[in-house]
Amino acid sequence: MDHVGLDLGKRESQIAILAEDGELINMRIRTERRRLVEMFGRRPKARILMEASTESEWVARCLEDLGHEVIVADPNYAPMYAQRTRRVKTDRRDAHALAHACRAGTYRPAHRTSTERRELRARLAVREAVVRTRAAWITRIQSLVRREGGRFRTGAPETFLTRVEELALPPALMTVIAPLVELLGAINKQIAVLDEELERIVAADEVARHLTTVPGVGPVTATAYVATVDDVTRFRGAHQVEAYHQGGEPPHALAPGPGRVVHSAPAQETPDGGAARLGGADCRPAWPVHRRGGAGATSGGDPLCDLAGWDCI
Repeated sequence: MDHVGLDLGKRESQIAILAEDGELINMRIRTERRRLVEMFGRRPKARILMEASTESEWVARCLEDLGHEVIVADPNYAPMYAQRTRRVKTDRRDAHALAHACRAGTYRPAHRTSTERRELRARLAVREAVVRTRAAWITRIQSLVRREGGRFRTGAPETFLTRVEELALPPALMTVIAPLVELLGAINKQIAVLDEELERIVAADEVARHLTTVPGVGPVTATAYVATVDDVTRFRGAHQVEAYHQGGEPPHALAPGPGRVVHSAPAQETPDGGAARLGGADCRPAWPVHRRGGAGATSGGDPLCDLAGWDCI
């Protein structure tokens, strides 16, 4: 079987094919579905190794549909690059290192998020972008009004338009901020629609519904949490979930061992580049729930442990 190292790029990707006879074949193609099918559709079954990235999941599925064995690896696993030269880093040298790691088995597979959770992450990412846009527009209007000596009373973003109407703003200023005021009405409706969809998802998801019973955890935090954790069986317990969310370490990197040092640098452990924290949501209810159970909490008193059948460590 051939072993292939695929260094993915946004526009072009570098391929290194290590044949059974030791021959190394190099080529570069456009990162497009059509080109991948043309390249790998006519080749015998091969084992292909690539780093987890934004493009990796759709590329992996495309190649799997063609009958190849695809491994999406954690890019933070240093032994995977043992064969890479110390000279200037290039795409070709990275592809060579991946091909040799593929043959030697010196890689650490990354968790590939399920389709359902990927779609949920996409919804949350869109909602975050819309909410950030609304916040930027509100801040801009507030600064323009303050420049003229006006002050808004405090309140939720949803009530901002009402608070604008309460102020007797000069006609000239109202004309200036009118485009943003009009857009805020439309964006509020979009956020309301997105929030209703998240509430429906929570109602249909037992895990998310259970998480909303924790004080301070609403539909956004609950869905962000389940979308990030995805498959709970890849964690050994609640403490490992806590470390994953706080430091971004993949579960398999948290196992204790001689001289083991857990670094706090976030790991690109998921193929879509998602870290342990998704957007601006605080997806860490595991620790406060564990704390609420007291120092002597057991799995029977910890809702998150009960949820997944874990034992508190």
